[in-house]
Amino acid sequence: MPCDATKYIKGKVWGVKRLFKALFLRREVKQFGVNNSTNINTAVITLMTPEPVHGFYVNEGTEAFIRRYGYDDKIGRVDRMNFGGIHKVGERQKSTSLQLELLGFDSHSGKIRSTDGRIALVDADGNEAASWGFAEMILHWNRKHNQACYVPSLSEMEPLKRYKYSNQVILGTSTDFQLFLSEMAKGHIYYDPGIKMENLSTKPKIKKRSQFRVKSMHLPKLYRNSFIVNVCDAP
Repeated sequence: MPCDATKYIKGKVWGVKRLFKALFLRREVKQFGVNNSTNINTAVITLMTPEPVHGFYVNEGTEAFIRRYGYDDKIGRVDRMNFGGIHKVGERQKSTSLQLELLGFDSHSGKIRSTDGRIALVDADGNEAASWGFAEMILHWNRKHNQACYVPSLSEMEPLKRYKYSNQVILGTSTDFQLFLSEMAKGHIYYDPGIKMENLSTKPKIKKRSQFRVKSMHLPKLYRNSFIVNVCDAP
């Protein structure tokens, strides 16, 4: 891979991920798309895609959840409902009427105060539509993000799928799930699902996609140590 990152590479991202793992041993390597390889601070990065573990979503099932909290497809595709949109802490989402809340987290001190703490989607009546326990999220976050390397990429779909990678990558070490929650409390990390149900009137087909996302400019706040390096300077 040339250091000037001017040529596209055929194939999938995973081959290049292995290369970066060789450069940055024991780091979790995460690729994210950008529009300009020299401007890597404005991209949206998907941090985690965990399924809810509590609430109506789990107790009654995804189909019942979509029928209650979802909405008809906004571009008119028939026999389809979606559940999507950006959900931020303390804000009622217009399409779903759900509000994201951090239960058991003190945003002023930045500390978890309850062993039953969770990230919850709450409806106007105070019912938990879906939630993620802190205990489960902590394990996932620390395992996948304690040492991470974020690699910006450009892509082309025609005539073949090809990728071009920036030589500037973001490194982060020494994280804490409470840093994640603090950024969520500020609205920097948000829940942005892409859940849909097709064939409503016959045999419903459901696609699940729960994701927590952040803009790349906020990544340094998730780590005690974070910096941008040029992989061409790697020893």
